[in-house]
Amino acid sequence: MVNLVESKRLISQAEYAKKLRPLLPPEAFLPEPNYVWILLINLSILILGWGIADYLDRWPAYLLWLYLPFALVMGNSVIVSLFSTHNIMHSAAIKNPRLKQAIGLLGLTMLWMPPTLWKAVHHREHHNKTNSLQDPDRNFLVEQPKNWGKWIQNQFVPSAEVNPILLTIGMAHAWGVHGFRNLSSVLFFNNGDTKYPVTSFTVSESDRKAIGVELLIMIGLHLSILAFLDFNPIKLLLGYFLPIWIGHGGAMFYIYTNHMLCRMTEVNDPLINSISLRVPKIFDVLHLNFSYHTEHHIFPGMNSDYYPMVQELLKTHYGDRFNLLDAGKVWQLMLETPRHYLDENTFTDWTGTKSVPCPLSADR
Repeated sequence: MVNLVESKRLISQAEYAKKLRPLLPPEAFLPEPNYVWILLINLSILILGWGIADYLDRWPAYLLWLYLPFALVMGNSVIVSLFSTHNIMHSAAIKNPRLKQAIGLLGLTMLWMPPTLWKAVHHREHHNKTNSLQDPDRNFLVEQPKNWGKWIQNQFVPSAEVNPILLTIGMAHAWGVHGFRNLSSVLFFNNGDTKYPVTSFTVSESDRKAIGVELLIMIGLHLSILAFLDFNPIKLLLGYFLPIWIGHGGAMFYIYTNHMLCRMTEVNDPLINSISLRVPKIFDVLHLNFSYHTEHHIFPGMNSDYYPMVQELLKTHYGDRFNLLDAGKVWQLMLETPRHYLDENTFTDWTGTKSVPCPLSADR
């Protein structure tokens, strides 16, 4: 068992928030209804893309490549649907809980993530237990059983050992594997003891039923899209699968680089267990400042437009412990290090024979 020892320098999320909140304007914490409009615009883009894809069987074969820009834009809309719904679910922009759940269902359908499950796995488990033994989004421990869930993650996740072809496949499919592990664990077992997720958790029986109903609705929506596209292979490949693969791959780039290069922490210290990325400005505009991930973990319900302000405060008050790196540098470090935890500060490979210190914890 990994022995997580609380460092004297670890600071809780609540302590950061308490210190920084008085330094921020009150409007930063007001509900932001524009997230809903952003979601609806991007869902409209997806619908428009499927409408165009329905005519692909009439296009000459040599012109089909012209649809690729549409697929790219649709893939970005899948990413934005996730990030805008993520912000909606965190914030108080929608007061009515049923309406909020319905909006969450629409926004997360392309991600195959029932909103009730999202609240459990993301809000309750990940945000409260970030990169701890109980976080379902962390790396596997080397000592955990070598089952199918761990094996697939080992094949897909960026690491010093990963096969480039499998990494490419994994970028498009790792989100689905992560969702399936948690979804099947909760729906079929719900005992907190399943071994193939990174870590298992339970939900209430009412939430379990809600997750099942939401999943059935999502299946119906996806089948409706497939039927609209006449189950035509070309339409499905270019208009359905390719945008999903692009969207899931883009989301996974952020998700991999948010935490998986960090050490584990028993105390939820966002400056130690999270990373904020420097990315070209266009991506911050498109993706609602999702690169400001440490800032988000300190203020989950905050208007993301104000995350740059939080970042400046972090650089001023906690510059010696703030993980702010270029996105390319984080990706390079992930490809240079193994992806299993030997202990809270050390990475190792599938066999447990390597011992590589976390590159972000040298001075912590």
